[in-house]
Amino acid sequence: MLTRLHRLLKHRRVLLLIEILFFVLLYLGVRAYMQRDLVEGPAPLFTASTLTGEVIDLAQPRTRPVLIHFWATWCGICRLEQGSIESIAREHDVISIAMNSGDDMEVAQFMQEAGLTFPVVNDPAGELALRYGVRGVPTSFVVNNSGKISTVERGYTTEWGLRLRLWWSR
Repeated sequence: MLTRLHRLLKHRRVLLLIEILFFVLLYLGVRAYMQRDLVEGPAPLFTASTLTGEVIDLAQPRTRPVLIHFWATWCGICRLEQGSIESIAREHDVISIAMNSGDDMEVAQFMQEAGLTFPVVNDPAGELALRYGVRGVPTSFVVNNSGKISTVERGYTTEWGLRLRLWWSR
């Protein structure tokens, strides 16, 4: 009877491991599919002005990695990440790009109402987003000191996940 119970438990463990493996492979497959159009390698260079008039030139040499974060005012998931982006922007270089979110006044009003202060480049027609292959938001790129994209995340990412990616990119 004990050996029968032992075989049953062993069988359940094997099934559990197969289920875990299936879900890990499913997750990796979905993630690869979602990120299939995103740019890899050297980050597309651009020069743009933030809503406050600061000029951002990605071609300028950097001493530390930069987080390029595409988001939209109408995106519910983006709203969940805003506190994380705000916190990260206090300690790291962050370029946030409001994609397809209206004109500068509408984005500025959204930022003010949400109490957000991180730098924002408005991309009303989604032109910058297309250069990066972004079709859905939120999408975050970490660009290392040499101007290469080191990591890309599409969808919700935790603050610690983004911080860890910035740290790895040093």
